Amino acid sequence: QVQLVESGGGLVQAGGSLRLSCAASGRGFSSSTMGWFRQAPGKEREFVARITWGGGSIYYADSVKGRFTISRDNTKNTVYLQMNSLKPEDTAVYLCYQVYSAATYWGQGTQVTVSS
Repeated sequence: QVQLVESGGGLVQAGGSLRLSCAASGRGFSSSTMGWFRQAPGKEREFVARITWGGGSIYYADSVKGRFTISRDNTKNTVYLQMNSLKPEDTAVYLCYQVYSAATYWGQGTQVTVSS
């Protein structure tokens, strides 16, 4: 069984930075693609970034490219999302996901609020 727990969200002013963490327990972390989505109130869930098991392939949504950086530490079963130059439109619940054995697992999310 896979469990994902996000942390690091909070309230920040526009232009500020936050680093989100997603700690995984259970099976298959080091062989899994990991990533982040976000969901703002009244909007659909939106892809943010993903990273393959070895970090060799990384992909970002256009809306965050150049501002966000995804990384992972397979020794700690943790994936990170460094968010810089935050904008009010980045306000959302950020959810971590893991793709393992043809299934996708989700965390509960962490709230990020960016004030103008």
